[in-house]
Amino acid sequence: MSAVLKPASIAELAEMIAAADVPLEVIGTGSKRHLGRPVQAAASLDMSGFTGVIAYEPEELILDVAAGTPLADVESMLGQRGQQLAFEPPDWSALLGGTGSGTVGGLVACNLSGPRRLKAGAARDHVLGIHGVTGAGDLFKAGARVVKNVTGYDMPKLLTGSHGTLAALTSVILKVLPAPETEETVALTGFDDAQAVDAMSLAMQSACEVSGAAYVPGEAVYLRLEGIAPSVSYRRDLLGKVLKRPIEVMAARSSAARWKAIRDAAMFAENPRHPLWRISVAPSAAPGIIRRLKDRLDIRYLFDWAGGLIWLEVPPSPDASEALVRASFASGHATLIRAPEATRAAVDVFQPQAPALAALSGRVKEAFDPRHILNPGRMYRGI
Repeated sequence: MSAVLKPASIAELAEMIAAADVPLEVIGTGSKRHLGRPVQAAASLDMSGFTGVIAYEPEELILDVAAGTPLADVESMLGQRGQQLAFEPPDWSALLGGTGSGTVGGLVACNLSGPRRLKAGAARDHVLGIHGVTGAGDLFKAGARVVKNVTGYDMPKLLTGSHGTLAALTSVILKVLPAPETEETVALTGFDDAQAVDAMSLAMQSACEVSGAAYVPGEAVYLRLEGIAPSVSYRRDLLGKVLKRPIEVMAARSSAARWKAIRDAAMFAENPRHPLWRISVAPSAAPGIIRRLKDRLDIRYLFDWAGGLIWLEVPPSPDASEALVRASFASGHATLIRAPEATRAAVDVFQPQAPALAALSGRVKEAFDPRHILNPGRMYRGI
C-alpha cells in the first residue's frame, strides 16, 4: 500500500512536494480517481485538509474557497443565497464508482461542465484565480477576485483541466451567478438523430434563450428555459411557434430531475463494465458519427450541448473500441471516461495531440513539474 501524505498547511505542502523523491498521486476525496490514465505513484498527496470558504462576496458574485472543500457544501451554501455555479458541474460518482460529488479542486482540475455549458461557458471560464504549489515545490498565486485584462499567461485557464499534472491546488476563486427563479423544459418526440439535431439547432438560433438542449434516443428532445416565470412562459410559447410541432411542457421539479440525469449521464451508470466515451464535435456531425458506429457496434448514446457532445457507451473490449470511435469523426476529440484500469493504461484516454501541441504540453510540464512527480501519466504517457 502506498504512503499517504496529508499536509496541514500550504507551507507544509510545499515542503512535502519539494522533498518528494517518488511520484505523487494528487487526490481529494477520490471521486475522480478512475478518470484518466492510471497513475503509478508510490505515495498519495491527500489534499482533503484544505477545506472551507476563504471569502464569499454574494453582492460581487465572487467565491474564494479552499480546493479540498466538498462541492456539495459549496452548492448548498450558494443555493441558500439564490446563487449557483452557472457551468452546472456534473456528479460522475455513479459512473466512476466513487462516492459524493468530489471537491472544488477536483472539479477545476478536470474542467467539468454540464448541460448549461452551451450558454454559460465551461468551468475554466468561471475560474478567476488559483493558488497552489507546483511540482518544483514553489508556491504561486494566479488571478484575483477582480476581473481585469492583463498581459502574460492566463494561468487559471492553463491549470483548469490539467488533471493535477502541473500543480497541487490549494484554493480557487470562482465567479458565481444568480440562480434562475424557475425553469421549464419543452419535450418533443418522434425524431431521428438528424431531425433531433436540426430541432436543437433551430431552438439555439432562436430568441428563446435555451439553456439546455439534449436528445435521448427513444425518449425526446429536451429544451430547457430558465429565468423569471413570465419570461419563461413567453419563451416557451415562442419556442412552440419556432419549432412548429406539438410540445410537452415539463414543470420545474420534473425539469430539474430530467436535467440532473442528463448532466450526470445517469442512464449509463447501470452498465459499469461497458466503456463510456465523451465525444466533442460540431453538432451537425453527430448523426453521421452515430450512423457509422451503429454499423460496427452495439451502442447506446445521447446528445447534449445541442449535439456538440455525444455520450457513447460501447460493448466491453480490451481496447474500448478506440480505433473505431476515433475513426468515426474527422474533427473533434474523444475522451474515454470509463473503462477498466488495464484498458485505460493501454489506450489513449484523451485525444492524441498533434506533434506541435504535444511538444508545447511537454514544455509546460517541464516548467511546472520538472521532476514529473505530480500525477505522472494521468493525461498522456510521460506527462
